[in-house]
Amino acid sequence: MSVSRPAGRVQYDHSGRVVVVTGGSGGIGRAIGEAFARSGASVVILDIQTPDWQQDGISFQRCDTSRDEDCRVAVEWALAKFHGIDVLVNNAAIQPADSYRPVHQLQDDVIQRMIDVNLRGYQRMAQLVIPCMLRQGSGVIVNMASGQAHRTAREVGVYGPIKSANVMQARQWGVEYARFGIRAVSVSPGAIDTPMVRASLQAQGGGAALANRHPLGRIGRAEEVASAVLWLSSDDASFVTATDLEVDGGLGAFGAFAEPYPIGDAK
Repeated sequence: MSVSRPAGRVQYDHSGRVVVVTGGSGGIGRAIGEAFARSGASVVILDIQTPDWQQDGISFQRCDTSRDEDCRVAVEWALAKFHGIDVLVNNAAIQPADSYRPVHQLQDDVIQRMIDVNLRGYQRMAQLVIPCMLRQGSGVIVNMASGQAHRTAREVGVYGPIKSANVMQARQWGVEYARFGIRAVSVSPGAIDTPMVRASLQAQGGGAALANRHPLGRIGRAEEVASAVLWLSSDDASFVTATDLEVDGGLGAFGAFAEPYPIGDAK
């Protein structure tokens, strides 16, 4: 699971912008929040887990995105403190071990919890933030989807379809609100070295060969996904909306049916 060749720290200027990141206490969400803060933004992280770290420019509010009241209070807090929200990153998601089952064996409470967090949570946050963006005449929404939104495997019959819906949410919002200066996009990471992916691989019996299944010969780093989000949220991506960006080291193009890629042997 080790990751070589650290990614460069490409920075975009987000000075003066207010960014809300759900599920930002760790993993990809933390990397996104930290990257935005380094780029000059004021960042509000929403999570059910209190971060065990601090960084200048980052505030924290406890929020369970499956709960309407939690989301409403958190957004109202951010607006009262910063008087606007320029970027919403819908990142909070769960993929519990007991969701890795054939559909007919899934428990209803597991399915409902994943819908509440991974699907309804994205919708809920957008509904609360878009009115602010409409008043401003600008804004960006980034939905964190997944490579599983585009291709599937056994025993992920809930997570994959929901992630596919996250892509379509962003496309619909991008079309709906383009005329008001609001862009919406999704990002579909491949295998990224995060606690959630490690737990996922453990639930599926390990992933020793995973790195070699990527044409780049490794899994990704959370900071590499964060760089993509920063670009999509910047003025450099002002003509990009209602689309999805796969950040997966080429895994999707290579195909899950293929043998592990023979690094160094391509001739």
